Amino acid sequence: MLGAMEAKQPRLEIEYCTRCRWLPRATWMAQELLTTFEAELGEVALVPGTGGVFEVRLDGESLWSRQSDAAFTDAAELKRLVRDRIAPDRRLGHSERASEH
Repeated sequence: MLGAMEAKQPRLEIEYCTRCRWLPRATWMAQELLTTFEAELGEVALVPGTGGVFEVRLDGESLWSRQSDAAFTDAAELKRLVRDRIAPDRRLGHSERASEH
C-alpha cells in the first residue's frame, strides 16, 4: 500500500491490434521501456485492440500513435518521449547520441 507521502509512479499503456498480430512488437517495446525506466515506471500494461491500433500512452496521455504516423517509430524515439515526461534530466546513453547526429 502506498504511503500518503509517496508519489504515484506513472502507468504506461501499449495498445496493439490483435488482428494485425502486433503482440510481439508491443511486448518488445514494453521490455525496452521497462529496462530503461525500471525505477520510474509504476507499471506497463499491454492492451489488446483492433482496427490497426498501436498507441503508447502515459497516464492516459497519448505519446505516440500509429494512426497519426503511418510508419512505426523506433524504441529510441519512444524512450525519448517517455523520458521527456517522467525524467527530463536523465541521459539515455546511446539512444540519445543517435538522435543528435
